[in-house]
Amino acid sequence: MRIYLVRHGMDNEGYRGGWSQRGLVAEGIIQSIKLGRFIKDKNHEYGIKTIMSSDLPRAQETTREIEKELNVSCVYHAEWREMNNGLLAGMPNHEAQLKYPGVYFNTLDMNASFPGGETPRNFYERIRNSFKELCTKIEEGEVETNIMVVTHGGVINVIYYYLNDQEWTNKSSFYPISHTSVHIVEKEIEGWKLAERNIIEHLTN
Repeated sequence: MRIYLVRHGMDNEGYRGGWSQRGLVAEGIIQSIKLGRFIKDKNHEYGIKTIMSSDLPRAQETTREIEKELNVSCVYHAEWREMNNGLLAGMPNHEAQLKYPGVYFNTLDMNASFPGGETPRNFYERIRNSFKELCTKIEEGEVETNIMVVTHGGVINVIYYYLNDQEWTNKSSFYPISHTSVHIVEKEIEGWKLAERNIIEHLTN
């Protein structure tokens, strides 16, 4: 049983992310096309039967390139979104700094929310619970493995901390999670474990 976690392609760093409705930049589209072809070439090994994705545009645009290559339809879920940054979502960085000076993901208290958004604790619990539920559904045969989940860097980082049994806060360091990288989680005797990390072979070949 395997779960393939994938980060979306490159988006515009001049805007706040989170629940932004902005899509990929040109380089992100190219990365996603390369990823789709890579997954198709490796699918004799990966054996992907199911695709789930965040429903934010940058994740959807990445997922469409994989759908085209595998001919597997995706189910989109809001639960796999990045942290909800409320009123700052998609706002140009300079404007966000003027309107909400000093308000960043890693400056919030764990129980303090973005204006109109969620708290870091809410975010962690949402992702942990979604991931645990997915693992249970796979184990019980409700979801066909092997499954690919296209999501966001912050989401994958939380899952790393959960799988490594590490305490997570919004001030914790980030694991390497490149745009369109693949991270493999496998079911072993002792539970779900990280098997391979930050695969970017499609970007380096």
